Amino acid sequence: MISPTSRATRRLAVRFAGPYEVVTVEEDLPSPAPYEVLIETMISAISPGTELLIYRGQWPTDLPIDVTIPALAGKFTYPVKYGYAAVGKVIAAGADVDTNWIGRTVFAFNPHESSFVASPEHLVVVPDSLSPEEAAFLPNMETAVNFVMDGRPLIGEMVVIFGQGVVGLLTTALLARHPLGALITVDNCKIRRDKSAELGAVASFNPTDRGFSGNLFRLLNLDDPAGGADLTYEVSGNPSALDLAVAATGFSGRIVVGSWYGAKPVTVDLGGRFHRSRIRIVSSQVSTMAPGLTGRWTKSRRLDVALTMLRNVRPATLITQRFHVSQAAEAYKLLHAHPDEAIQVMLTY
Repeated sequence: MISPTSRATRRLAVRFAGPYEVVTVEEDLPSPAPYEVLIETMISAISPGTELLIYRGQWPTDLPIDVTIPALAGKFTYPVKYGYAAVGKVIAAGADVDTNWIGRTVFAFNPHESSFVASPEHLVVVPDSLSPEEAAFLPNMETAVNFVMDGRPLIGEMVVIFGQGVVGLLTTALLARHPLGALITVDNCKIRRDKSAELGAVASFNPTDRGFSGNLFRLLNLDDPAGGADLTYEVSGNPSALDLAVAATGFSGRIVVGSWYGAKPVTVDLGGRFHRSRIRIVSSQVSTMAPGLTGRWTKSRRLDVALTMLRNVRPATLITQRFHVSQAAEAYKLLHAHPDEAIQVMLTY
């Protein structure tokens, strides 16, 4: 093994000990196998949508954590380590690994840990044009790219996005680069609506405001048989938003559901408007590629597009709070109790 003359043998790791219980623990740091490298974490991003499902005990108990990510393989049970947006520096390498890996800044789909080992094939080298904080947005940007690809927006279309969390805002930033007829967003939190407008939304509504639906429907010209949204995204994580998405979508429109509701029950009104308007609901999930695209697209190609979009969007402006990993419990409490105060929360090391 090639390594510094001395290095730590312990690390800090964030664990979900049970619903609403997060702890930062000290544990032994595994040594790299001959085919692995050791990474010292610089920053990791909390993904509020998925991670709050675990925090709140809303993860389906019969579902594996993530079969597509080696660091997250296995059955879900508390205590569990989770997270998939870590950026760090390679500080040691196994005997079979090219020494050029040492010193590189890399991205990894890895839980929140101060150090970890991984195979180089599972790492993404961070280009010099991106800061570590920008690189930590890579999974959410790849998800946003996937949403746009699955929605297939056309020139002049009316697009509505329900939910302006991190992924929703990145989706807004990408769609604002298309020649749409209008781009409209909906979110409960003012801080997110304001950021949505900065990123290119022509209007952003608060669904709790009196007269919200009437104002939205007038903007979409729903009284006209040809009115309504051509393309609607539901990325709020709130199952009740699906009914609003159906109500806002026009004849033969598409609804892309990017939210994952976990164990939250979902009741959708598929009565008159949905049935008569021939509305299509599309499931969008980033762990796979849409079958219709796999003839020319791979996950690697989509990831390269996401890296390019990070350079274009510069998402570090979405960071609202930074907590040292030892304060992880406070970070999750903030996201759970005060979502109106936070967009992207980062853990530092």
